[in-house]
Amino acid sequence: MNNEDLTPFIEGGLRDLAALVRLESVSAQGRMLPEAADAVTRLLEAEGFTVRRYAGQVAPVLIAEAGEGPRTLLIYNHYDVQPEDPVELWDSPPFTLTARDGRLYGRGASDDKGEFMSRLAGLRALRARHGGTLPLRVKWLLEGEEEVGSPSLDAFVRAHAEELRADGVWWEFGSITPEGRPVLYAGLKGIVCVELRCRVADSDLHSSNGAVVDNPLWRLARAVASIRDEQGRVTIPGFHDDVRPASAADEAAIAALPGAGEALTRTYGVTRPLGAPEEYHQRLNLMPVVNVNGFHGGYGGAGSKTVLPAEGVVKLDFRLVPDQDPDRVVQLLRAHLDAQGLGDVQIVELESHQFPARSDLADPFVRTAVSVAERVYGQAPLLNPSSGGSGPMHPFMAAVGAPVVALGIGNVGGRVHAPNENILRRDFESGVRFALEFMDALGEHA
Repeated sequence: MNNEDLTPFIEGGLRDLAALVRLESVSAQGRMLPEAADAVTRLLEAEGFTVRRYAGQVAPVLIAEAGEGPRTLLIYNHYDVQPEDPVELWDSPPFTLTARDGRLYGRGASDDKGEFMSRLAGLRALRARHGGTLPLRVKWLLEGEEEVGSPSLDAFVRAHAEELRADGVWWEFGSITPEGRPVLYAGLKGIVCVELRCRVADSDLHSSNGAVVDNPLWRLARAVASIRDEQGRVTIPGFHDDVRPASAADEAAIAALPGAGEALTRTYGVTRPLGAPEEYHQRLNLMPVVNVNGFHGGYGGAGSKTVLPAEGVVKLDFRLVPDQDPDRVVQLLRAHLDAQGLGDVQIVELESHQFPARSDLADPFVRTAVSVAERVYGQAPLLNPSSGGSGPMHPFMAAVGAPVVALGIGNVGGRVHAPNENILRRDFESGVRFALEFMDALGEHA
């Protein structure tokens, strides 16, 4: 591995990151999305990329391309961010990149503007190393809809599969442990988000009527309690029928992962972990789950209000593993609720569904990422067959036909989607080095 000074590229990347963070590209509220797409386009064009812009349902989709060579890398990032609310919980302005105690704070500093800029800074260093050229072809897909479920992306990737053809895809995120060890992911869980709604009257009633009128919150509580057991296993009949068995390589990778989530427990003060400690990585990588995101209805203010609510709502998300089908999961949920005598509980589907995806850990593209990460970070990376989270990875594997790996600059205390989102400066610097060496290695392997 070369040891040239990357300081100019790191400092330039951080200046550009600060400018991107200032753009309040909140897709859930439609804020500054064209402006952010324009800014990303200018950054890429300055590095010799040809950028093509397409209309999305919410925000522009960009495809950029530069370099020459028999081997092609496709990078996926997004330029939209989560809302900054609640603003009062931020210790510094959310759209101002602020340095404090070795960390850089700001909305999008990690997810996903910091990830994008660490890679672009690494590409600048790669071009400098090779006298102004790139040793491989680099394609970049950037969207502005990821934080609202990427409603345009599945159809877009399928329609532009030939334009996006590549030997491998570098995904938009990743993390570094507190000890500086890189964490790689070769897949993502799928997701289905739904609301359960129940109404028993046209108006709230006096709670004395609870003797003769059913309560929608009781019915929703019964529905929720019927779909998961005390250990977190989904109990809907047929739900697990399509789950793909883990491969021997998947099982070996999980067995090599250390710890049992101690950093997560410590950082977030977790008091009720699920499963035995030795099951932590197995469950996070391979177990489909259902989550209650919110339970709403009735009175929630100070003191008491003796009311029988007319309606209630529960928000759920299902995290799925290969080869579960999101549409089939909704059908199974409907059949289960009906069988429980809860036919009046309505299911409303939210956002777009996403299928699960998982790459072959033996693929040369995955092995190159592992090898380079070990050289850059000085220790073997933690290779996960799947992240516990979700994203629009499946169409890249299904339509483009490429393996996918995720490695980035996040950290366990990064507060992604929360106030005080941050990255460690050291992780940004290492991310620039990894981007340089990973792309260089892919070019050499041609």
